[in-house]
Amino acid sequence: MYEFAVMWDWVSFAVRWLHVITGIAWIGSSFYFVALDLGLRKVPHLPVGAHGEEWQVHGGGFYHIQKYLVAPETLPEHVTWFKWESYVTWLSGFAMLAIVYYVGADLYLVDPNVLDISPLTGILISLASIGIGWVIYDFVCKSPLGVDNTKLMILLYVVLVVMAWGYTQVFSGRAALLHLGAFTATIMSANVFFIIIPNQRKVVDALKAGQTPDPALGAQAKQRSTHNNYLTLPVLFLMLSNHYPLAFATEYNWVIASLVFLMGVTIRHYFNSMHARQGKPMWTWLATAVIFVLIMWLSTVPEVLKGTDEEAATLSPHEQRFASAQHFEDARNTVLGRCSMCHAEEPTWDGIIKAPKGVKLETDAEIARYARDIYLQAGRSHAMPPANVSFMEPDERRLLVDWYEAAINGS
Repeated sequence: MYEFAVMWDWVSFAVRWLHVITGIAWIGSSFYFVALDLGLRKVPHLPVGAHGEEWQVHGGGFYHIQKYLVAPETLPEHVTWFKWESYVTWLSGFAMLAIVYYVGADLYLVDPNVLDISPLTGILISLASIGIGWVIYDFVCKSPLGVDNTKLMILLYVVLVVMAWGYTQVFSGRAALLHLGAFTATIMSANVFFIIIPNQRKVVDALKAGQTPDPALGAQAKQRSTHNNYLTLPVLFLMLSNHYPLAFATEYNWVIASLVFLMGVTIRHYFNSMHARQGKPMWTWLATAVIFVLIMWLSTVPEVLKGTDEEAATLSPHEQRFASAQHFEDARNTVLGRCSMCHAEEPTWDGIIKAPKGVKLETDAEIARYARDIYLQAGRSHAMPPANVSFMEPDERRLLVDWYEAAINGS
């Protein structure tokens, strides 16, 4: 059975790597086409229906690009569609959500000190919340409010702030920020799947039928693409936030997440203005810096402790299994001696302010809860302690392996 932990970690690695690769491809193409669209020049003698053109240099060659606001008079034989980057990014991201937060719901998703719910309830809330986001967003976009893009973006921001707060009232801090990222990324990918690509297909079908395509289809697709452009950077932050406990494991994590969306807007506004040849609004960097300093300050505000000592001392069946296994006492002493100087409520290691990834290893319950991670990070591999700064001995690593495998085998 213990081989499963190793195999599962490799599955997680493979899916995570796929997610990173496809995410890079999607973000890269998105940023490129927004920059291209903003930089188009309206010059004389453009073909009928052409909106603008751009000359670019890359890879030792010149590219002459023309954009048709609706569609050309005749459809070329070959058209490249940009869609699979978005689809596979979302599918691989959802797979990661299932692998890490659903399979490990009792460890990473649900925190009894936040809300005492079962792992299954947490998973159902996760699924429902991610799906409802797109429904609400799409409804608002198609309502009269969707005509004014500025009001629409403000309303969307309010929804995101409410979701940021709501997630932190249900899930662990780590899971809350990750879910806010998944909530937003689902809106972005659904924009591609339900609006942008279908609208483009309607344009193609109209051309094939000898009809004039509806200009509203292109305008709607461009609106959704613009939204995606401004949401990309915050989503990246939220997806990587699990590496930064100062972001997710603090009292005002939902405020921090909300401010990150504003930073995404200011940064993208600078680049979008520059690509559109409308100047370089340097104030955006000042605004970004001010927001970031505010985030830093919020991360240092003392947290109001939740739960009681009695609750913390209660072991779940999963924790009891590892706390009662053979070699636990020796394994606990190893962890306390080699790991808890960093993985603590108040770390004593110089330069460490918050426990890495929010993982605390000070009590029997905490050590038993993170048994699998200890096994993989410090037993089967030498990832922890980093650079072996606490001088963990080979026999101590062997002990951690023996403890975990004894628990898995029921001894």
